[in-house]
Amino acid sequence: MTHEAAQIRGRFTVECRNPDGTLAWREEFDNVVATVGKNALLDAGLAGSAYTVTGPYVGLISSVGWSAVAASDTMTSHGGWTEAGSTNAPTYSGNRPTAAWSAASGGAKSFSSAAVFSITSSGTVEGAFLVFGSGASNTIGNTGGVLFSAGQFQSGAQPVTNGSQLNVSYSVSI
Repeated sequence: MTHEAAQIRGRFTVECRNPDGTLAWREEFDNVVATVGKNALLDAGLAGSAYTVTGPYVGLISSVGWSAVAASDTMTSHGGWTEAGSTNAPTYSGNRPTAAWSAASGGAKSFSSAAVFSITSSGTVEGAFLVFGSGASNTIGNTGGVLFSAGQFQSGAQPVTNGSQLNVSYSVSI
């Protein structure tokens, strides 16, 4: 009898560049793939018909109200964290970036280019998240869509200053 076990794993890589372009810090960290994200992926991949994804959009997790990410988190209910942006420091210009993906290979998929955040106020960042699907929006603070994953820095909150640039990459494997 042949047995194969599948597990979904995701990993974020975040680089912070100072206003002069020098590297301030770099962090790689695993994420929690939310249960609702797993279910959406399975439904779209195995039962979808002519499915077109909305997003995914990349967001930043603020240290404001921070305690933890959990597999039970959803976009409307994630009591352990808040999104960085318009009301929670740090803020950044524009909307949530849209993820750009390379083709899947070897059971893995990753961004073809980093999502870029141009920081407009000082603060601390705890991690990042991905949201997609019906109702998802690039609008900061929007609670629509399906939370696919959220992850926290292994070394704790990381500082950013006005003029910094965060480059967020992501890969996922099954």
